[in-house]
Amino acid sequence: MFNRQATTALSNVTAGVGIGVAPKFTPTLNEDEAVDQARLLKALADPTRLRILSLLSRHEGEVCVFEIVESFTLEQPTISHHLRILLNAGLVDYRKRGLYSFYYVDKNKLKVVSTIINSLANNLIAAF
Repeated sequence: MFNRQATTALSNVTAGVGIGVAPKFTPTLNEDEAVDQARLLKALADPTRLRILSLLSRHEGEVCVFEIVESFTLEQPTISHHLRILLNAGLVDYRKRGLYSFYYVDKNKLKVVSTIINSLANNLIAAF
């Protein structure tokens, strides 16, 4: 019982509970915003996914999945894996036509990514 109370008291002190002092620094993002932004940036943090986005962004319309596969030396399941990550992050979307899926870039989500990066950069520049 003593160890449990001592552990709880120690964790309360290290967490700042009960100290009565406001933290010197506070993050501008809440936890949910940070998770959403990290998911977007993590989806971009892969060379193959960046190349897929580059390919899709060069085309105004949609690109068939087999055309994406033909553009890479990777196998179809690997490309599908990367497309699924981009899709889950909201960076791309697709339309089904018959047996084929046609992918395109979600330009609004790319604007969100641009805003995230610009905000971080502006905060760093302002600090100097």
